[in-house]
Amino acid sequence: MEKFKDSMYELIVETSTNLPYDVRHAVKAAKAKENAGTRAALSLSTITENIQMADDKISPICQDTGMPTFEIKVPVGVNQIKMKKAIKEAIEQATKDGKLRPNSVDSLTGANSGNNIGEGTPVFHFEQWEEDYIDVRLILKGGGCENKNIQYSLPCELDGLGRAGRDLDGIRKCIMHSVYQAQGQGCSAGFIGVGIGGDRSASYLLAKEQLFRTVDDVNPNEDLRKLEDYVMENANTLGIGTMGFGGEATLLGCKVGVMHRLPASFFVSVAYNCWAFRRLGVKVNAETGEINEWLYKDGEKVDFGALAEEEAAATAEVTSDVREVVLQAPITEEQIRELKVGDVVIINGMMHTGRDAIHHHLMDHDAPIDLNGQVIYHCGPVMLKDDQGEWHVKAAGPTTSIREEPYQGDIMKKFGIRAVIGKGGMGPKTLKALQEHGGVYLNAIGGAAQYYADCIKKVQGVDLMEFGIPEAMWHLEVEGFAAIVTMDSHGNSLHADVDKSSLEKLSQFAERVF
Repeated sequence: MEKFKDSMYELIVETSTNLPYDVRHAVKAAKAKENAGTRAALSLSTITENIQMADDKISPICQDTGMPTFEIKVPVGVNQIKMKKAIKEAIEQATKDGKLRPNSVDSLTGANSGNNIGEGTPVFHFEQWEEDYIDVRLILKGGGCENKNIQYSLPCELDGLGRAGRDLDGIRKCIMHSVYQAQGQGCSAGFIGVGIGGDRSASYLLAKEQLFRTVDDVNPNEDLRKLEDYVMENANTLGIGTMGFGGEATLLGCKVGVMHRLPASFFVSVAYNCWAFRRLGVKVNAETGEINEWLYKDGEKVDFGALAEEEAAATAEVTSDVREVVLQAPITEEQIRELKVGDVVIINGMMHTGRDAIHHHLMDHDAPIDLNGQVIYHCGPVMLKDDQGEWHVKAAGPTTSIREEPYQGDIMKKFGIRAVIGKGGMGPKTLKALQEHGGVYLNAIGGAAQYYADCIKKVQGVDLMEFGIPEAMWHLEVEGFAAIVTMDSHGNSLHADVDKSSLEKLSQFAERVF
Protein backbone atom coordinates (compact mmCIF):
# COMPACT_ATOMS: atom_id res chain seq x y z
CA MET A 1 0.00 0.00 0.00
CA GLU A 2 2.94 2.37 0.51
CA LYS A 3 3.82 2.09 -3.18
CA PHE A 4 0.16 2.46 -4.11
CA LYS A 5 0.03 5.68 -2.07
CA ASP A 6 3.07 7.00 -3.98
CA SER A 7 1.35 6.12 -7.26
CA MET A 8 -1.80 7.98 -6.18
CA TYR A 9 0.26 11.01 -5.16
CA GLU A 10 1.83 11.01 -8.63
CA LEU A 11 -1.63 10.77 -10.25
CA ILE A 12 -2.99 13.63 -8.14
CA VAL A 13 -0.06 15.95 -8.88
CA GLU A 14 -0.06 15.11 -12.59
CA THR A 15 -3.82 15.67 -12.86
CA SER A 16 -3.55 19.06 -11.13
CA THR A 17 -0.63 20.32 -13.21
CA ASN A 18 -0.67 18.65 -16.63
CA LEU A 19 -3.68 18.67 -18.96
CA PRO A 20 -4.39 15.40 -20.84
CA TYR A 21 -3.38 15.25 -24.48
CA ASP A 22 -6.90 15.13 -25.95
CA VAL A 23 -7.85 18.30 -24.06
CA ARG A 24 -4.74 20.07 -25.32
CA HIS A 25 -5.66 19.25 -28.91
CA ALA A 26 -9.21 20.54 -28.32
CA VAL A 27 -7.85 23.84 -26.95
CA LYS A 28 -5.48 24.14 -29.92
CA ALA A 29 -8.40 23.59 -32.30
CA ALA A 30 -10.40 26.28 -30.48
CA LYS A 31 -7.55 28.76 -30.95
CA ALA A 32 -7.61 28.11 -34.67
CA LYS A 33 -11.33 29.00 -34.80
CA GLU A 34 -11.06 32.41 -33.16
CA ASN A 35 -10.37 35.57 -35.12
CA ALA A 36 -6.99 37.05 -34.24
CA GLY A 37 -7.09 40.13 -32.04
CA THR A 38 -10.53 39.48 -30.53
CA ARG A 39 -11.14 39.26 -26.78
CA ALA A 40 -11.73 35.51 -27.20
CA ALA A 41 -8.43 35.03 -29.06
CA LEU A 42 -6.53 36.99 -26.42
CA SER A 43 -8.16 34.87 -23.73
CA LEU A 44 -7.14 31.65 -25.44
CA SER A 45 -3.57 32.91 -25.73
CA THR A 46 -3.56 33.51 -21.97
CA ILE A 47 -5.02 30.04 -21.40
CA THR A 48 -2.36 28.30 -23.50
CA GLU A 49 0.40 30.30 -21.81
CA ASN A 50 -1.03 29.23 -18.45
CA ILE A 51 -1.05 25.56 -19.50
CA GLN A 52 2.62 25.79 -20.40
CA MET A 53 3.52 27.60 -17.17
CA ALA A 54 1.79 24.89 -15.10
CA ASP A 55 3.79 22.29 -17.04
CA ASP A 56 7.09 24.04 -16.45
CA LYS A 57 6.55 24.78 -12.76
CA ILE A 58 4.67 21.56 -11.91
CA SER A 59 2.08 23.82 -10.29
CA PRO A 60 -1.73 23.79 -10.37
CA ILE A 61 -3.28 24.74 -13.70
CA CYS A 62 -6.25 26.21 -11.82
CA GLN A 63 -6.31 27.36 -8.20
CA ASP A 64 -9.63 25.59 -7.60
CA THR A 65 -9.00 21.99 -6.57
CA GLY A 66 -12.69 21.27 -6.99
CA MET A 67 -14.03 17.97 -5.70
CA PRO A 68 -11.47 15.19 -6.26
CA THR A 69 -13.51 12.33 -7.72
CA PHE A 70 -12.01 8.87 -8.21
CA GLU A 71 -13.48 6.18 -10.49
CA ILE A 72 -11.76 2.92 -9.52
CA LYS A 73 -12.07 -0.58 -10.94
CA VAL A 74 -10.49 -3.33 -8.86
CA PRO A 75 -9.96 -7.09 -9.14
CA VAL A 76 -12.01 -9.23 -6.78
CA GLY A 77 -10.31 -9.47 -3.40
CA VAL A 78 -8.47 -6.11 -3.40
CA ASN A 79 -8.88 -4.26 -0.08
CA GLN A 80 -10.84 -1.11 -0.91
CA ILE A 81 -10.68 0.17 2.68
CA LYS A 82 -6.87 0.28 2.55
CA MET A 83 -7.00 1.88 -0.91
CA LYS A 84 -9.21 4.69 0.40
CA LYS A 85 -6.84 5.30 3.30
CA ALA A 86 -3.81 5.44 0.96
CA ILE A 87 -5.55 7.85 -1.42
CA LYS A 88 -6.57 10.15 1.43
CA GLU A 89 -2.98 10.22 2.66
CA ALA A 90 -1.81 11.08 -0.86
CA ILE A 91 -4.40 13.88 -1.11
CA GLU A 92 -3.27 15.27 2.23
CA GLN A 93 0.37 15.25 1.14
CA ALA A 94 -0.40 16.90 -2.20
CA THR A 95 -2.29 19.63 -0.36
CA LYS A 96 0.61 20.18 2.04
CA ASP A 97 2.97 20.44 -0.96
CA GLY A 98 0.86 23.15 -2.63
CA LYS A 99 -0.35 20.97 -5.50
CA LEU A 100 -3.97 21.25 -4.31
CA ARG A 101 -5.75 24.11 -2.56
CA PRO A 102 -7.37 23.14 0.77
CA ASN A 103 -10.93 22.93 -0.47
CA SER A 104 -13.02 20.82 1.93
CA VAL A 105 -15.38 22.95 4.03
CA ASP A 106 -17.79 21.92 6.78
CA SER A 107 -21.25 22.70 5.42
CA LEU A 108 -22.62 23.83 8.79
CA THR A 109 -19.72 25.70 10.40
CA GLY A 110 -17.86 26.84 7.27
CA ALA A 111 -14.60 25.59 8.77
CA ASN A 112 -11.97 24.46 6.27
CA SER A 113 -10.36 21.11 7.14
CA GLY A 114 -7.08 22.40 5.68
CA ASN A 115 -6.13 19.10 4.04
CA ASN A 116 -8.90 18.35 1.50
CA ILE A 117 -10.18 15.54 3.71
CA GLY A 118 -13.64 15.56 5.24
CA GLU A 119 -16.99 13.84 5.27
CA GLY A 120 -17.65 12.97 1.62
CA THR A 121 -14.29 14.36 0.45
CA PRO A 122 -12.80 13.00 -1.74
CA VAL A 123 -15.45 11.11 -3.71
CA PHE A 124 -14.88 7.40 -4.40
CA HIS A 125 -16.72 5.22 -6.91
CA PHE A 126 -15.50 1.61 -6.74
CA GLU A 127 -16.42 -1.16 -9.14
CA GLN A 128 -15.15 -4.75 -9.21
CA TRP A 129 -14.08 -6.36 -12.47
CA GLU A 130 -12.34 -9.53 -13.66
CA GLU A 131 -9.14 -7.90 -14.94
CA ASP A 132 -5.96 -8.46 -12.92
CA TYR A 133 -5.00 -4.77 -12.56
CA ILE A 134 -6.45 -1.66 -10.88
CA ASP A 135 -7.83 1.12 -13.08
CA VAL A 136 -7.88 4.52 -11.29
CA ARG A 137 -9.25 7.65 -12.93
CA LEU A 138 -9.34 11.07 -11.30
CA ILE A 139 -11.17 14.25 -12.19
CA LEU A 140 -10.66 17.63 -10.49
CA LYS A 141 -13.81 19.56 -11.40
CA GLY A 142 -13.80 23.09 -10.05
CA GLY A 143 -16.65 24.79 -8.22
CA GLY A 144 -17.28 27.40 -10.92
CA CYS A 145 -18.11 24.82 -13.57
CA GLU A 146 -19.78 22.53 -11.01
CA ASN A 147 -22.23 25.36 -10.30
CA LYS A 148 -23.21 25.38 -13.99
CA ASN A 149 -24.31 21.75 -13.91
CA ILE A 150 -28.01 21.58 -14.61
CA GLN A 151 -30.77 18.98 -14.53
CA TYR A 152 -33.99 19.03 -16.56
CA SER A 153 -37.18 17.10 -15.90
CA LEU A 154 -39.06 16.48 -19.14
CA PRO A 155 -41.41 17.78 -20.33
CA CYS A 156 -40.42 21.38 -19.58
CA GLU A 157 -40.39 24.88 -21.04
CA LEU A 158 -37.02 26.36 -21.99
CA ASP A 159 -36.09 29.98 -22.68
CA GLY A 160 -35.66 30.51 -26.39
CA LEU A 161 -36.60 26.93 -27.28
CA GLY A 162 -40.14 26.43 -26.02
CA ARG A 163 -41.41 23.02 -24.96
CA ALA A 164 -38.97 20.14 -24.63
CA GLY A 165 -40.84 16.83 -24.77
CA ARG A 166 -39.97 13.31 -23.65
CA ASP A 167 -38.06 12.32 -26.76
CA LEU A 168 -34.69 12.71 -28.46
CA ASP A 169 -35.58 16.16 -29.71
CA GLY A 170 -36.51 17.28 -26.20
CA ILE A 171 -33.12 16.02 -25.03
CA ARG A 172 -31.47 18.00 -27.83
CA LYS A 173 -33.16 21.19 -26.62
CA CYS A 174 -32.04 20.59 -23.03
CA ILE A 175 -28.41 20.16 -24.08
CA MET A 176 -28.43 23.31 -26.21
CA HIS A 177 -30.03 25.24 -23.37
CA SER A 178 -27.39 23.94 -20.93
CA VAL A 179 -24.63 25.48 -23.05
CA TYR A 180 -26.49 28.78 -23.26
CA GLN A 181 -27.14 29.03 -19.52
CA ALA A 182 -23.48 28.42 -18.62
CA GLN A 183 -22.33 31.55 -20.50
CA GLY A 184 -18.81 32.47 -19.32
CA GLN A 185 -19.39 31.57 -15.69
CA GLY A 186 -18.16 28.01 -16.21
CA CYS A 187 -14.89 29.17 -17.83
CA SER A 188 -15.87 28.46 -21.42
CA ALA A 189 -14.90 27.09 -23.81
CA GLY A 190 -15.96 23.94 -21.99
CA PHE A 191 -16.87 20.28 -22.17
CA ILE A 192 -20.18 18.68 -21.23
CA GLY A 193 -21.19 15.22 -20.14
CA VAL A 194 -24.88 14.36 -20.47
CA GLY A 195 -26.83 11.69 -18.61
CA ILE A 196 -30.28 10.62 -19.85
CA GLY A 197 -32.63 8.64 -17.61
CA GLY A 198 -32.14 7.08 -14.17
CA ASP A 199 -33.29 8.76 -10.97
CA ARG A 200 -32.06 12.24 -10.06
CA SER A 201 -28.78 11.16 -8.48
CA ALA A 202 -28.00 8.36 -10.97
CA SER A 203 -28.65 10.73 -13.88
CA TYR A 204 -26.09 13.22 -12.56
CA LEU A 205 -23.59 10.45 -11.91
CA LEU A 206 -24.01 9.17 -15.48
CA ALA A 207 -23.43 12.70 -16.78
CA LYS A 208 -20.14 13.01 -14.87
CA GLU A 209 -19.05 9.57 -16.03
CA GLN A 210 -19.25 10.82 -19.63
CA LEU A 211 -16.47 13.29 -18.83
CA PHE A 212 -14.07 10.34 -18.52
CA ARG A 213 -14.52 9.60 -22.22
CA THR A 214 -11.86 11.02 -24.52
CA VAL A 215 -12.72 13.98 -26.72
CA ASP A 216 -12.43 11.87 -29.90
CA ASP A 217 -14.39 8.90 -28.54
CA VAL A 218 -17.25 7.85 -30.87
CA ASN A 219 -20.55 6.92 -29.25
CA PRO A 220 -21.55 3.33 -30.15
CA ASN A 221 -25.23 4.34 -30.02
CA GLU A 222 -26.02 5.80 -33.46
CA ASP A 223 -28.75 8.14 -32.19
CA LEU A 224 -26.48 9.51 -29.48
CA ARG A 225 -23.58 9.85 -31.90
CA LYS A 226 -25.73 12.02 -34.15
CA LEU A 227 -26.86 14.02 -31.14
CA GLU A 228 -23.29 14.64 -29.99
CA ASP A 229 -22.28 15.73 -33.50
CA TYR A 230 -25.30 18.04 -33.74
CA VAL A 231 -24.52 19.74 -30.44
CA MET A 232 -20.85 20.26 -31.32
CA GLU A 233 -21.77 21.76 -34.69
CA ASN A 234 -24.49 24.09 -33.45
CA ALA A 235 -23.53 25.08 -29.89
CA ASN A 236 -20.53 26.93 -31.30
CA THR A 237 -22.84 29.19 -33.33
CA LEU A 238 -24.35 30.71 -30.17
CA GLY A 239 -21.55 33.29 -30.05
CA ILE A 240 -20.79 32.88 -26.33
CA GLY A 241 -17.10 32.19 -26.91
CA THR A 242 -14.17 31.91 -24.54
CA MET A 243 -14.92 33.34 -21.06
CA GLY A 244 -18.28 34.49 -22.41
CA PHE A 245 -16.60 37.34 -24.30
CA GLY A 246 -18.28 36.35 -27.58
CA GLY A 247 -16.58 34.27 -30.25
CA GLU A 248 -16.51 31.07 -32.22
CA ALA A 249 -15.34 28.52 -29.62
CA THR A 250 -17.94 27.87 -26.92
CA LEU A 251 -17.95 24.08 -26.60
CA LEU A 252 -14.94 21.77 -26.94
CA GLY A 253 -16.59 18.42 -26.32
CA CYS A 254 -19.99 16.74 -25.80
CA LYS A 255 -20.51 13.16 -24.64
CA VAL A 256 -23.91 11.59 -23.95
CA GLY A 257 -24.90 8.46 -22.04
CA VAL A 258 -28.30 6.83 -21.47
CA MET A 259 -29.87 4.47 -18.94
CA HIS A 260 -33.35 3.16 -18.17
CA ARG A 261 -35.71 5.29 -16.10
CA LEU A 262 -38.98 5.16 -14.20
CA PRO A 263 -42.13 5.75 -16.25
CA ALA A 264 -42.96 8.82 -14.16
CA SER A 265 -39.50 10.43 -14.43
CA PHE A 266 -37.46 11.66 -17.38
CA PHE A 267 -34.28 13.42 -16.32
CA VAL A 268 -31.63 14.97 -18.53
CA SER A 269 -28.57 15.94 -16.50
CA VAL A 270 -25.63 17.97 -17.78
CA ALA A 271 -22.21 18.07 -16.10
CA TYR A 272 -20.31 21.13 -17.32
CA ASN A 273 -16.52 21.20 -17.20
CA CYS A 274 -14.32 24.21 -17.89
CA TRP A 275 -11.44 24.36 -20.39
CA ALA A 276 -9.12 23.34 -17.51
CA PHE A 277 -10.36 19.77 -17.93
CA ARG A 278 -8.20 18.03 -15.34
CA ARG A 279 -8.75 14.31 -15.64
CA LEU A 280 -6.17 11.59 -15.90
CA GLY A 281 -5.94 7.89 -15.15
CA VAL A 282 -3.51 5.07 -14.50
CA LYS A 283 -3.36 1.30 -14.69
CA VAL A 284 -1.84 0.03 -11.45
CA ASN A 285 -0.25 -3.34 -10.71
CA ALA A 286 -2.59 -4.95 -8.14
CA GLU A 287 0.32 -6.77 -6.49
CA THR A 288 2.97 -4.04 -6.26
CA GLY A 289 0.92 -0.81 -6.40
CA GLU A 290 3.15 0.55 -9.15
CA ILE A 291 1.86 2.46 -12.19
CA ASN A 292 2.01 0.30 -15.31
CA GLU A 293 0.44 2.73 -17.78
CA TRP A 294 -0.90 6.29 -17.99
CA LEU A 295 -4.31 6.97 -19.55
CA TYR A 296 -5.32 10.03 -21.62
CA LYS A 297 -1.74 10.43 -22.81
CA ASP A 298 -2.04 8.79 -26.21
CA GLY A 299 -0.59 10.48 -29.28
CA GLU A 300 1.31 13.74 -29.45
CA LYS A 301 1.39 16.21 -26.58
CA VAL A 302 0.71 19.76 -27.76
CA ASP A 303 3.56 21.99 -26.57
CA PHE A 304 2.07 25.46 -26.31
CA GLY A 305 5.40 26.98 -25.36
CA ALA A 306 6.73 26.31 -28.85
CA LEU A 307 3.93 28.42 -30.35
CA ALA A 308 4.16 31.35 -27.92
CA GLU A 309 6.62 33.66 -29.72
CA GLU A 310 4.93 33.30 -33.09
CA GLU A 311 1.50 33.98 -31.57
CA ALA A 312 2.75 36.98 -29.61
CA ALA A 313 4.05 38.63 -32.76
CA ALA A 314 0.81 37.95 -34.65
CA THR A 315 -1.33 39.20 -31.77
CA ALA A 316 0.66 42.43 -31.47
CA GLU A 317 -0.08 43.27 -35.11
CA VAL A 318 -3.86 42.98 -34.80
CA THR A 319 -4.39 44.38 -31.30
CA SER A 320 -2.57 47.67 -31.61
CA ASP A 321 -5.90 49.55 -31.52
CA VAL A 322 -6.98 48.04 -28.18
CA ARG A 323 -7.02 50.72 -25.50
CA GLU A 324 -4.79 49.88 -22.56
CA VAL A 325 -5.02 51.75 -19.26
CA VAL A 326 -2.59 51.42 -16.35
CA LEU A 327 -4.02 51.86 -12.85
CA GLN A 328 -2.50 51.89 -9.41
CA ALA A 329 -4.52 51.96 -6.20
CA PRO A 330 -5.90 54.04 -4.68
CA ILE A 331 -8.01 54.64 -7.80
CA THR A 332 -10.15 57.75 -8.14
CA GLU A 333 -13.73 57.92 -9.37
CA GLU A 334 -12.56 60.10 -12.25
CA GLN A 335 -10.19 57.37 -13.45
CA ILE A 336 -12.98 54.80 -13.28
CA ARG A 337 -15.46 56.97 -15.20
CA GLU A 338 -12.98 57.16 -18.08
CA LEU A 339 -13.03 53.36 -18.55
CA LYS A 340 -15.34 51.68 -21.04
CA VAL A 341 -16.24 48.09 -21.87
CA GLY A 342 -13.46 46.55 -23.95
CA ASP A 343 -10.58 48.45 -22.35
CA VAL A 344 -7.65 46.39 -21.12
CA VAL A 345 -6.64 47.46 -17.61
CA ILE A 346 -3.15 46.82 -16.25
CA ILE A 347 -2.98 46.98 -12.46
CA ASN A 348 0.20 47.68 -10.53
CA GLY A 349 0.40 48.06 -6.77
CA MET A 350 -2.00 46.50 -4.28
CA MET A 351 -5.10 44.36 -4.56
CA HIS A 352 -6.99 42.41 -1.92
CA THR A 353 -8.73 39.06 -2.26
CA GLY A 354 -12.31 38.60 -1.19
CA ARG A 355 -14.59 35.61 -1.77
CA ASP A 356 -17.87 34.38 -0.29
CA ALA A 357 -16.94 34.48 3.40
CA ILE A 358 -15.32 37.92 3.13
CA HIS A 359 -18.32 39.46 1.39
CA HIS A 360 -20.73 37.98 3.91
CA HIS A 361 -18.51 39.24 6.75
CA LEU A 362 -18.12 42.78 5.39
CA MET A 363 -21.87 43.33 5.22
CA ASP A 364 -21.99 43.54 9.04
CA HIS A 365 -18.39 44.31 10.07
CA ASP A 366 -15.65 46.83 9.43
CA ALA A 367 -12.93 45.96 6.95
CA PRO A 368 -9.55 44.96 8.42
CA ILE A 369 -7.86 47.62 6.21
CA ASP A 370 -8.85 50.85 4.47
CA LEU A 371 -10.48 49.79 1.19
CA ASN A 372 -11.24 53.27 -0.13
CA GLY A 373 -10.15 53.43 -3.77
CA GLN A 374 -8.92 49.84 -3.64
CA VAL A 375 -9.27 46.74 -5.82
CA ILE A 376 -11.03 43.55 -4.67
CA TYR A 377 -10.04 40.30 -6.38
CA HIS A 378 -12.51 37.40 -6.34
CA CYS A 379 -9.84 34.78 -5.76
CA GLY A 380 -9.04 31.90 -3.42
CA PRO A 381 -5.30 31.35 -3.99
CA VAL A 382 -3.10 28.34 -3.36
CA MET A 383 -0.62 29.49 -0.72
CA LEU A 384 2.52 27.99 0.84
CA LYS A 385 4.54 29.28 3.79
CA ASP A 386 8.34 28.95 3.65
CA ASP A 387 10.75 28.18 6.50
CA GLN A 388 11.04 31.88 7.30
CA GLY A 389 7.29 32.20 7.73
CA GLU A 390 6.77 34.11 4.46
CA TRP A 391 3.71 33.30 2.33
CA HIS A 392 4.08 32.59 -1.39
CA VAL A 393 1.36 32.38 -4.03
CA LYS A 394 1.38 29.09 -5.94
CA ALA A 395 -1.80 29.67 -8.00
CA ALA A 396 -4.20 32.61 -8.15
CA GLY A 397 -6.84 32.65 -10.87
CA PRO A 398 -10.26 34.30 -10.46
CA THR A 399 -13.36 32.64 -9.05
CA THR A 400 -16.89 33.02 -10.43
CA SER A 401 -18.21 36.43 -9.41
CA ILE A 402 -21.97 35.98 -9.65
CA ARG A 403 -22.05 34.40 -6.17
CA GLU A 404 -21.25 37.84 -4.72
CA GLU A 405 -24.13 39.56 -6.53
CA PRO A 406 -26.23 39.94 -3.34
CA TYR A 407 -23.38 41.79 -1.60
CA GLN A 408 -21.09 43.45 -4.13
CA GLY A 409 -22.79 46.77 -4.82
CA ASP A 410 -23.48 47.47 -1.13
CA ILE A 411 -19.91 46.62 -0.14
CA MET A 412 -18.40 48.82 -2.85
CA LYS A 413 -20.44 51.80 -1.66
CA LYS A 414 -19.84 51.09 2.04
CA PHE A 415 -16.04 50.92 1.76
CA GLY A 416 -15.33 53.03 -1.33
CA ILE A 417 -14.02 50.12 -3.43
CA ARG A 418 -13.48 51.22 -7.04
CA ALA A 419 -12.68 48.03 -8.96
CA VAL A 420 -13.69 44.39 -8.69
CA ILE A 421 -11.87 41.60 -10.53
CA GLY A 422 -13.39 38.17 -11.14
CA LYS A 423 -14.75 36.00 -13.92
CA GLY A 424 -18.10 35.46 -15.57
CA GLY A 425 -19.54 38.89 -14.83
CA MET A 426 -22.16 40.07 -12.38
CA GLY A 427 -25.84 41.02 -12.47
CA PRO A 428 -28.08 44.10 -12.60
CA LYS A 429 -27.72 45.00 -8.92
CA THR A 430 -23.95 45.31 -9.23
CA LEU A 431 -24.21 47.09 -12.60
CA LYS A 432 -26.51 49.71 -11.04
CA ALA A 433 -24.08 50.20 -8.15
CA LEU A 434 -21.17 50.67 -10.58
CA GLN A 435 -23.13 53.51 -12.21
CA GLU A 436 -24.16 55.18 -8.96
CA HIS A 437 -20.84 54.79 -7.13
CA GLY A 438 -18.34 55.01 -9.94
CA GLY A 439 -16.99 51.48 -10.09
CA VAL A 440 -15.85 48.96 -12.66
CA TYR A 441 -15.89 45.19 -13.10
CA LEU A 442 -12.79 43.62 -14.64
CA ASN A 443 -12.90 40.11 -16.08
CA ALA A 444 -9.74 38.07 -15.59
CA ILE A 445 -9.23 34.79 -17.45
CA GLY A 446 -10.77 31.92 -15.52
CA GLY A 447 -8.44 29.05 -14.72
CA ALA A 448 -5.28 31.01 -15.57
CA ALA A 449 -3.88 30.40 -12.10
CA GLN A 450 -0.20 30.37 -13.06
CA TYR A 451 -0.45 33.36 -15.38
CA TYR A 452 -1.85 35.54 -12.60
CA ALA A 453 0.32 34.08 -9.84
CA ASP A 454 3.30 35.26 -11.88
CA CYS A 455 1.94 38.83 -11.62
CA ILE A 456 1.93 38.70 -7.81
CA LYS A 457 5.32 39.89 -6.58
CA LYS A 458 4.79 39.83 -2.83
CA VAL A 459 2.26 38.87 -0.17
CA GLN A 460 2.05 41.92 2.09
CA GLY A 461 -0.17 40.29 4.69
CA VAL A 462 -3.38 38.44 5.40
CA ASP A 463 -6.48 39.02 7.51
CA LEU A 464 -9.44 36.87 8.58
CA MET A 465 -7.49 33.61 8.36
CA GLU A 466 -10.18 32.04 10.52
CA PHE A 467 -12.12 31.59 7.27
CA GLY A 468 -9.37 29.34 5.86
CA ILE A 469 -6.74 29.97 3.18
CA PRO A 470 -9.09 30.26 0.16
CA GLU A 471 -11.54 32.57 1.97
CA ALA A 472 -9.07 34.79 3.87
CA MET A 473 -8.34 38.36 2.74
CA TRP A 474 -4.88 38.32 1.19
CA HIS A 475 -3.09 41.62 0.54
CA LEU A 476 -1.11 41.21 -2.66
CA GLU A 477 1.42 43.44 -4.39
CA VAL A 478 1.03 42.96 -8.14
CA GLU A 479 2.73 44.07 -11.32
CA GLY A 480 1.29 43.90 -14.83
CA PHE A 481 -1.97 42.25 -13.76
CA ALA A 482 -4.16 42.43 -16.89
CA ALA A 483 -7.95 42.16 -17.10
CA ILE A 484 -10.68 43.37 -19.45
CA VAL A 485 -13.41 45.89 -18.58
CA THR A 486 -16.67 43.99 -19.10
CA MET A 487 -18.97 46.15 -16.90
CA ASP A 488 -18.36 49.89 -16.71
CA SER A 489 -19.74 52.87 -14.77
CA HIS A 490 -21.93 53.93 -17.70
CA GLY A 491 -24.40 51.02 -17.52
CA ASN A 492 -22.71 48.84 -20.15
CA SER A 493 -22.27 45.10 -19.60
CA LEU A 494 -20.62 42.78 -22.11
CA HIS A 495 -22.08 39.84 -20.18
CA ALA A 496 -25.65 41.09 -20.57
CA ASP A 497 -25.04 41.78 -24.26
CA VAL A 498 -23.66 38.28 -24.94
CA ASP A 499 -26.48 36.68 -22.94
CA LYS A 500 -29.07 38.56 -24.98
CA SER A 501 -27.48 37.83 -28.36
CA SER A 502 -26.88 34.14 -27.57
CA LEU A 503 -30.49 33.72 -26.44
CA GLU A 504 -31.63 35.17 -29.76
CA LYS A 505 -29.39 32.71 -31.61
CA LEU A 506 -30.61 29.85 -29.41
CA SER A 507 -34.19 30.46 -30.57
CA GLN A 508 -33.30 29.39 -34.13
CA PHE A 509 -32.98 25.82 -32.79
CA ALA A 510 -36.56 25.66 -31.51
CA GLU A 511 -37.86 23.68 -34.51
CA ARG A 512 -37.84 19.88 -34.36
CA VAL A 513 -34.68 18.19 -35.66
CA PHE A 514 -34.87 14.58 -34.42
